[in-house]
Amino acid sequence: MGTPAARREAIAQFEQGYEMSERRACCLIGADRSSVRCRHRRPDDRDLRKVLRGAAGTRRRFGCRRLHVILRRDGHVLNRKRTRRLYREEGLSGRRRRRRRRRRSRKRAIGTRAPLVTEAMANARWPIDFVQDQFADGRRFRILNVIGDVTKESPSAVADASISGQRVARELTALIARRGKPGVIVSDNGTEFTSNAILERAGKMQMRWHYIAPGKPMQNGNCEAFNGPRRRWRSCTTTCCPSTAPWTCR
Repeated sequence: MGTPAARREAIAQFEQGYEMSERRACCLIGADRSSVRCRHRRPDDRDLRKVLRGAAGTRRRFGCRRLHVILRRDGHVLNRKRTRRLYREEGLSGRRRRRRRRRRSRKRAIGTRAPLVTEAMANARWPIDFVQDQFADGRRFRILNVIGDVTKESPSAVADASISGQRVARELTALIARRGKPGVIVSDNGTEFTSNAILERAGKMQMRWHYIAPGKPMQNGNCEAFNGPRRRWRSCTTTCCPSTAPWTCR
């Protein structure tokens, strides 16, 4: 006999079919009575499965690791092995592959579309986005722009050759320490904004983060309107300095 469940089933058949005692049946099969009498005490995961399915339906691009961060951020106590087991049992491992096949036939709306309502006050909404450019010698750099949607200013602009998700989390933490926490942060679905570092930092600081629909940059139109003039202004200059202080135009 292989698994304990198979041993329990065989012992039950011996007891019912041959009117054999449990002790005798265990001796014939070679099973321990303590393992046969042991009953699994796994907690009920129905509520957790429901939350996991809801998070996977809202964040369709997120895999098991990022969904685990979201569950931990919402207050659920579980390790990664339990999240992976529930993730596989719910059949969520192949959902992104099926979504690609559906998109070839016709486009489907991802969830509900609702306007993002904010108050007319400072730090109500911070749209953030990246701008890329290169120097005259061909070296590329990126600028992380943080825009004040209501005040029409740029409280932060970080330039570097490479900006990762951890760097974005550190810069936002430093900016919040200076300017205060915003009501909501709006960004696209780039890997820097959907990384585990951003999810964990947003959960610890209780920041509200809104992701626009994939392929819809017009939903973050204020940030695009800010990046456009800055991009054209830099293209007209003859030299480019790594520091973003001379580029602050608002």
